[in-house]
Amino acid sequence: MTMNVAVASDHAGFSLKGKVLEYLSGLGHTVEDLGTCNTTPVDYPDFAEAVANAILSERAERAVLICGSGVGASVVANKFRGIRAGLCHDTYSAHQGVEHDHMNVLVLGGRVIGEALARELVGAFVNAKQSQEERHLGRLAKIEAIEEKCGLESLRGLVASSD
Repeated sequence: MTMNVAVASDHAGFSLKGKVLEYLSGLGHTVEDLGTCNTTPVDYPDFAEAVANAILSERAERAVLICGSGVGASVVANKFRGIRAGLCHDTYSAHQGVEHDHMNVLVLGGRVIGEALARELVGAFVNAKQSQEERHLGRLAKIEAIEEKCGLESLRGLVASSD
């Protein structure tokens, strides 16, 4: 199964991003490069937002996001309702995150993993299928309820602080 995959990185993930783009294209996927375009220092939240927007607008079915450690980009991506970003350094997590948790963004640490492992992780991620088992769907429904509740609480806090 081929799909549309968005790929983005900050400066620390730029080198690995090129390898990931090449690998995904070689697998036959349609790939959208969302930047950055060189190693000039940039802010990872901008690229996490670009990936989230690509998924949420349905331009991409899945995305790969790379920063130095992967932690910062993962934190930012998960701020968007409907984004399920997982920082993975092992193949089990890369496919299980899709299967059980419907992960749609694979986050990698460009300064943490090498090219060979990145290929393995990306391959496991794009080849995984989302489980439709009731136990997994029930857990996802709970996540969606938490997102809804937290979104409302955040809005209430903003309204209260502006009074």
